[in-house]
Amino acid sequence: MTAPGKPSESILSSGLTIEGKIEGAGNVRVAGRFKGNVNVKGEFTIESGASVHGEVRADSVLVGGEVRGQIVATSRVEFKETGTLIGDLKAGSLAVAAGSKMRGKVEFGWKEGEIEDTPPMEGSGPSPTR
Repeated sequence: MTAPGKPSESILSSGLTIEGKIEGAGNVRVAGRFKGNVNVKGEFTIESGASVHGEVRADSVLVGGEVRGQIVATSRVEFKETGTLIGDLKAGSLAVAAGSKMRGKVEFGWKEGEIEDTPPMEGSGPSPTR
């Protein structure tokens, strides 16, 4: 039973391997292995020693294990010392602990649509005025 006002948490315990899709509202914690896409309104946690292979979309993501795929977080992504990401990341904010690893492209701090509104940097000098 959860406390009033506190979101529920679902746990995929260590020793389990599941393939499929996770969708819904509430917090999800993975301590085992999951293969598939994740889309949750809440916090998604990958424990140390756990792995997720697929796209992860959540309000916030805590990476303590390994993710192979893209992470998209509307709020925050935090990497623990044991966290690894092989794939791209897009988040409102990013916190990285020493010892964590990542290989891929990172975007953080941009509001949705903000980057598309700015002109491209390469080859765009001041326009000549006549």
